[in-house]
Amino acid sequence: MPPRTPITLPDLGVARAVLSLWYARVGDRVFAGDRVAEVLIPGATVDVPAPADGVLAGQAVLANDPLVAGQVIGEIEGERPA
Repeated sequence: MPPRTPITLPDLGVARAVLSLWYARVGDRVFAGDRVAEVLIPGATVDVPAPADGVLAGQAVLANDPLVAGQVIGEIEGERPA
């Protein structure tokens, strides 16, 4: 089974954020640095990048779900990050 890499919400300097949308769907091929999700924080919209090359294997949160820094929002199956 290929390794899985978690996609985590980076520390954006705010207490809370909300997942706005997923750019990638489960099964989509993604590359490290590709934007996979969009997060809303007070006064800004922030893209969440893929941490590794692979296939989006799962989405742990849905649009409009509240998030905290470090929270796992999805998983990529494939190569480990460099």
